[in-house]
Amino acid sequence: MRSPDSYPARSQPIAPESDERLFFLLEAALKEDIGDGDHSTLCCIPPDARGKAVLKIKQAGIMAGMDIAEKILRHKEPSALFTAFKEDGRPMQAGEKAFEAEAGIHTLLQCERLILNCMQRMSGIATLTRQYVDRLQGYHTRVLDTRKSTPNFRLLEKEAVRIGGGVNHRFGLFDMIMLKDNHIDFCGGIETAIGEAIRYRDESRPELKIEVETRSLDDVRRVLSTGGVDRIMLDNFTPRQVEDALTLIGGRYETEASGGIHLDNIEEYARTGVDFVSIGALIHQAQSLDMSLKAIVIPHS
Repeated sequence: MRSPDSYPARSQPIAPESDERLFFLLEAALKEDIGDGDHSTLCCIPPDARGKAVLKIKQAGIMAGMDIAEKILRHKEPSALFTAFKEDGRPMQAGEKAFEAEAGIHTLLQCERLILNCMQRMSGIATLTRQYVDRLQGYHTRVLDTRKSTPNFRLLEKEAVRIGGGVNHRFGLFDMIMLKDNHIDFCGGIETAIGEAIRYRDESRPELKIEVETRSLDDVRRVLSTGGVDRIMLDNFTPRQVEDALTLIGGRYETEASGGIHLDNIEEYARTGVDFVSIGALIHQAQSLDMSLKAIVIPHS
């Protein structure tokens, strides 16, 4: 059986400073918020005024977004100073400080909401992901995220999953072949879909892995008869059905259970020995954690 680590799944930082997707995300987010001008700041703060601010943590959880906060500030003002007190992936408690920043006051005020939106959202995802990961301590099974993400914010949501200890599945439609139920039904059946996928891969993109979704044990048997894939997804299978499917597969392919998996039953799936469980809830059910960015006011003597 393949080691799960042999399959494309990101567990290292995305190095977003070199990723043009982050640049476009930040540019679009700042433009959306600032528009034709931050008039609240323009009306009362001199353009050359400098100041300091502190990020205050108001809710316990797993910290995520520290690197992104620094990159947001330096995207707007490369000379901004950033002093980190916490690290991504580490526990945080209410009352702690995450970082202090020194920059132009215009920069601090214009970046404030974007920093908070990113860090609060990412920390919520990382915190929920860690709860799932903790349930799997001692098991072979690993937690995958899905494409059930916020449009144009997927980059940071998946980074938060990684920070929380989960494993990133495909980033989008472009980095692997996943034959899901609709592909199979539109194509006319599992055998046809797999055959066409193999032909396409061999002719056009030989580096792509192929995963196929199955909805029953009969589907699993058909995949095994056809062969040529890298992973078999067991969609909406009960733990007992997963066990039966794994017996049929016999370690020849990687396996992934998906659908209806939550904190209360994830250990039942892990006990089957399935390689991965994919959980959309890591992202779409996570609740943002409370934080605030406050000015550090130096009293006049």
